Amino acid sequence: MTTAPRYRAASVGGCLEATVDRRADGSVVLRSTEPLGWFPQRLTDSLEQWAAEAPDRTLVARRGPDGAWIRIGYAQMLQRVQAVAHGLLQHDLSPDRPLMVLSDNDIEHFTLLLAAMWVGVPCVPVSPAYSLVSQDYGKLRHIVQTATPGLVFARDAAYARAIDATVPSSVPVVLANDAAVGLVRSQGALTAHVVSSFEHMLQAQPSAAVVAAHGAVGPDTIAKILFTSGSTRMPKGVINTQRMLCANQQMLRQTLRFLGEEPPVLVDWLPWNHTFGGNHNIGIALYNGGTLYIDDGRPTPQGIAQTLENLREIAPTIYFNVPKGFEEIVHAMDTDEKLRARLFSRARAFMYAGAGLSQAVWDRLDAHGEAAVGERVRVITSLGMTETAPACTFAVGTDLRSGHVGLPLPGVEVKLVPDTSGSGKIEIRFRGPNVMPGYWRAPEQTAEAFDEEGYYRTGDAVRFVDEAEPQRGLLFDGRTAEDFKLSTGTFVSVGPLRGRVVMAGAPCVLDVVVTGLNRDEVGALVFPRLDACRALAGLAADVPAPDVLHHPKVRGFFQALADRMWREATGSASRVARWHVMAEPPSIDRGEITDKGSINQRAVLAHREALVEALYEGREADPFLILPSGFRP
Repeated sequence: MTTAPRYRAASVGGCLEATVDRRADGSVVLRSTEPLGWFPQRLTDSLEQWAAEAPDRTLVARRGPDGAWIRIGYAQMLQRVQAVAHGLLQHDLSPDRPLMVLSDNDIEHFTLLLAAMWVGVPCVPVSPAYSLVSQDYGKLRHIVQTATPGLVFARDAAYARAIDATVPSSVPVVLANDAAVGLVRSQGALTAHVVSSFEHMLQAQPSAAVVAAHGAVGPDTIAKILFTSGSTRMPKGVINTQRMLCANQQMLRQTLRFLGEEPPVLVDWLPWNHTFGGNHNIGIALYNGGTLYIDDGRPTPQGIAQTLENLREIAPTIYFNVPKGFEEIVHAMDTDEKLRARLFSRARAFMYAGAGLSQAVWDRLDAHGEAAVGERVRVITSLGMTETAPACTFAVGTDLRSGHVGLPLPGVEVKLVPDTSGSGKIEIRFRGPNVMPGYWRAPEQTAEAFDEEGYYRTGDAVRFVDEAEPQRGLLFDGRTAEDFKLSTGTFVSVGPLRGRVVMAGAPCVLDVVVTGLNRDEVGALVFPRLDACRALAGLAADVPAPDVLHHPKVRGFFQALADRMWREATGSASRVARWHVMAEPPSIDRGEITDKGSINQRAVLAHREALVEALYEGREADPFLILPSGFRP
């Protein structure tokens, strides 16, 4: 008999069982059997609580220029927040004139976020890529025009050009320190703006105005306006209230009960302009009296070294990442026993989001745990979004596989609605105190986002793991808007097909955009991992993409992938007949990729329509076209 694997103890609850209400119209409503407990009216109430109970415990830390950790404790952060809040009030900020933050994750950003919450000023954190990577500043300009900030914080002089191009001269600018202000002035930038430093704001003393403003903050106060990544449209501003943030943190505490048993320790890079890093992870640390170590690394060939260095030193109690991050870490642990020992030393759970985790990576993670500490650490996942602050369902068991999203959290109502187009898809919708009131200054989009019962329409599809046993939970089944019909009338389920291609194409496939709407066959636009392709071919890091993709070993890899997928297909909906390996990377300006590395299928198809047309013309002279050996056009 096979011995059941041993898992590290971790107390969980909240989403283990659900009531199931099957309606006459075919919809199904799920609710957790555990009621949602009490939660505070303001997220900053947790800052006050822990400043009193554990004043010297580190709340947030980041490496300084010398590599040593700069630590800010709870009591010190409370002092900083009250001082900076005074400075914010001097600028007459309000929901109509919020604070906009152009910065990576750093201690100044963290302080400003909490200071704004303290006095009821919405914070608008914006992806640094819109300022530092974008060439036309289109998304940044749209966000500035939509949010109409009354004050802009930028980390350093690198943001000056973008600010000059998009922010009205009447809007003051705050930079991180006096040195940054001096550098900007020496460069002749931001000459039309009033510019000051965050260092100066820290010197203020809390005033009666700060006390009064703090007292007026309640559950309906807007805490943030988080902008979605945008697809074929410009980003939408999602209103995040204090109620949403606090309710969701209480849902998480009831589900991940171990968070309340030991102050959580996080080592985290996920950007704060996204809900995963900025709401979920910051909130877990703050709400539960934990510590957040800011990781300046990234799950890229260039950035992963910093993440690995941090994880060799700091042992998290729960670790979050996107699938690519786990892939890099698993690979590193193959030869780095110190990293493996530290990562598994006290972790109660790993969690991924943003995309599906390859089962092969998941299995290797389990194997590393057994080798390091003699047991596995459970891998958990969730379904949520910016509009829901974010978590709505959680899968926390030890019998999970990639794709599981579990059952509703306490306080969340889930409605499953069959698609009427005949696709067989089931859309998941959410209602609860963590769901947004709407999009900022977008009443039509807000109205479209909710159904007649007030459930938020996610556009995500799910299905039961086992229809006969609904308590086993739900599986993610792609996006309803991404699926399409071939010319034969056959539905193509994009999400699962994309997942199979990415898994089969590891490590050389970054992502895949599936094509074939009203066509005879399914096609694929493949975005390669050029670093992995270069390694496969033994090429230097500076070899251009076309030369890499033309190399016989790389070409042979993708030909073998196309042949394998053709052989293993079970029908026309899963049989990819035409492949184009992309030499041009996805564009952030066109909304084809987010700063977390997620590919936007709709945006790619919209902006590369001519390429799709060429794919189906079957131009065999196209050097990036690959046809399966068994396919005859």
